Amino acid sequence: KLYKEGAYDKAAEQYDRVLLRDPRNTKASYNLGNALFRNNKPGEAEKAFDNAIRDSRDRRLSADAWYNKGVVLSNQQKLEESIDAYKQSLRLNPADSFARENLVRALRELKKKKEQEQEQQKKKKQEEKEKQQPKMNKQQVQQLLQALQEQEKQLQQKMQKMKVPSPGQPEKDW
Repeated sequence: KLYKEGAYDKAAEQYDRVLLRDPRNTKASYNLGNALFRNNKPGEAEKAFDNAIRDSRDRRLSADAWYNKGVVLSNQQKLEESIDAYKQSLRLNPADSFARENLVRALRELKKKKEQEQEQQKKKKQEEKEKQQPKMNKQQVQQLLQALQEQEKQLQQKMQKMKVPSPGQPEKDW
């Protein structure tokens, strides 16, 4: 009742009381995990779901606990672990469309994350290469520019020497 009313702290306390009396109560562990998750306590929620999974003999409850554990892990960006949890849920309940959708979503996020990491590594390598390449100072740039200008002058002189009027054309006499 407290959980449905949104009083997740009080609901978690009640589930803890039940678990003190009966530590293997899988429904209480499962519901405690849900209350803790809603109360933004993902680490504790994960432990509660693990307890429910460990002690449960009900495939449906185990599948739901695996699914909820996957949700908790996804929210913490522990994508590989959440993918494993969704797979476990689907092994126990292959008809769970939510588990299948979240598995696909987690796989896409993981792929995107890996692509971003690869891109960052490429950028880092590129930056390292640029740092390793010697940079020219102002004097070196001026020397290079003078050398290029000298080469251009020599090329122009060669072109003028080679420029001979063709024999078929008379010179213009104005």
